[in-house]
This record gives sequence, C-alpha cells and structure tokens, in this order.
Amino acid sequence: MTTYAQTEARARTAEGWAMFAGIIMVIAGVSDIIFGLTAIFNDEVLTKTGGQLIFWDFTTWGWITLLLGIFMVLAAFGLFAGQSWAMWTTVVFASLAAIGQISWITVSPIWSLIVISLSVIVIYQLTTRWNPEP
Repeated sequence: MTTYAQTEARARTAEGWAMFAGIIMVIAGVSDIIFGLTAIFNDEVLTKTGGQLIFWDFTTWGWITLLLGIFMVLAAFGLFAGQSWAMWTTVVFASLAAIGQISWITVSPIWSLIVISLSVIVIYQLTTRWNPEP
C-alpha cells in the first residue's frame, strides 16, 4: 500500500522531470530558432562545400528549423503549465530530434549522442511519470 508521503514524493519527482523536459525543449527550441535564422539569412556560414542538406537547400531547411524551434518553445511552455497536449507534442519532438541526429552522427558524433541521450531521457520520463494537472 502506498502512503500519502510516497504519493506526494512521486508527484514532486514527476513535476521535476516535466520541468527538466520543458527546460530541454526551450534550449533545443531556441537553438533551432538561431540555427534556422542563420540558415535563412547567411547560409554560407553553415556549409563548407556545396549548398545542399539532404534534399533541401539551407534556406528551406532554415525555415523548417525555425518553425520547429518556435513550436518546441510553445510546447515547453505547455509543459510548464502541465498541459497533456504538451506532453505528447514534446514526445513527438524528442523522437524526431533523436531520429534526426542519426543522420548527423558521422559529422558530429558527440553532439549527436548527447541529443539522442537527452531525447531518450525526456521521452522516458514524460511517458512514465506524467501527472497532468486536474
């Protein structure tokens, strides 16, 4: 049987992990916004050879990254407010971030592994310890 103190401690832990996930989303979102603006306004900075990234040029990729960054920051504020939609949105964004880093792992292995690890931690903690506001 679970005591009130144990239930209360679990709720505080879950709130802490939701806060952690929100902070990680803000950092990732702001980084994406900066990367997106750099790709839009000065794409020569981002590439040494060629001008293509996967199937898009850097300007298109910059707009996509900018919009994703804005949505990530909005989802983070939803997490801070305890909204259920924000939890699922964050899980989707963290999944996309982890999958996306696989394509960059040969270029920047340490950064890719950090992003993949943080994404997995965020996904795990949000899906196992989420306590939405009543």
